[in-house]
Amino acid sequence: MKIKFEHYPVMIAETIKYLEVERNPDGIYADLTCGGGSHSEEIAKRLTGGKLISIDRDADAIDFSREKLKKYHDKIYFVKDNYVNIKEIAGNLGFEKLNGAVVDLGISTYQIEADRGFSYIRDSKLDMRMDRDQKLTAYEAVNNLDKNKLREILYNYGEERHTELIVSRIIKKRQEKPIETTLELADIIKYAVKGVRYAGGHPAKRTFQAIRIYVNGEIENIEPALDAVESMLESKSRLVAISFHSGEDKIVKRCFAKYEKNCVCPPDMPVCGCNKRATSRILTKKPVYPGKEELEENPPSESARLRAVEKL
Repeated sequence: MKIKFEHYPVMIAETIKYLEVERNPDGIYADLTCGGGSHSEEIAKRLTGGKLISIDRDADAIDFSREKLKKYHDKIYFVKDNYVNIKEIAGNLGFEKLNGAVVDLGISTYQIEADRGFSYIRDSKLDMRMDRDQKLTAYEAVNNLDKNKLREILYNYGEERHTELIVSRIIKKRQEKPIETTLELADIIKYAVKGVRYAGGHPAKRTFQAIRIYVNGEIENIEPALDAVESMLESKSRLVAISFHSGEDKIVKRCFAKYEKNCVCPPDMPVCGCNKRATSRILTKKPVYPGKEELEENPPSESARLRAVEKL
């Protein structure tokens, strides 16, 4: 079956605007989350002698994008890997520096709609792995993690207000039999919150998001990946990050502030002893949001926030 790896490229015009590929079409760029290849395509078409490293953990994304962008085959290196390994990935290709990079932290429509266990409205085995070579699955997390860990995951990664109700119900049901499918889990969550007024869409939305983030180590990878990319940027080169919930955005914002900050000594220190100096400047003092037209075409983009920095 031919893969149709759908993923609406959120804020693609804004991304390209901030990357400024046209300023250095002979440079080395990285699309850290290739997905359906839309950001990669917009970068590749602006390159002359430059190269693009397109990375994704999902083999389907790599296969689809390689076929979709085959006319740019001489400009793009496709790599199935975790973007947190960007330094090693680039080094293996013979590159130490980058002239720009983009990371889109969203999940693709394909991953949600395929039989991959991401969706709370489609029945499939609990999986949620972006990289199907890894061992940890949503099934393992839901059925084996203790109550405290599940509460921590739902609260921190899903910002779920009814964590206690949901986790208690999961623990009770898995003691009867393993929770094996997405609809089983979704029904458990709906039952858990049936007595409360639930705002924010489907009752299972936040729990599924939280479990997906945990299974794929999404939050833990953001800061080391951003730090690695920022350290690799040439002067005047840019990094663009698109996040989709407050947990991700807080990390991006904190990292970017760290790059722009001079001196991190305590305020009562008479003389700076840390020798910390700014390495980048923030281009987006406030996050950039999708425009009205994009929101009408792709309502899920409403939660997207774009931030960008430029290396000094």
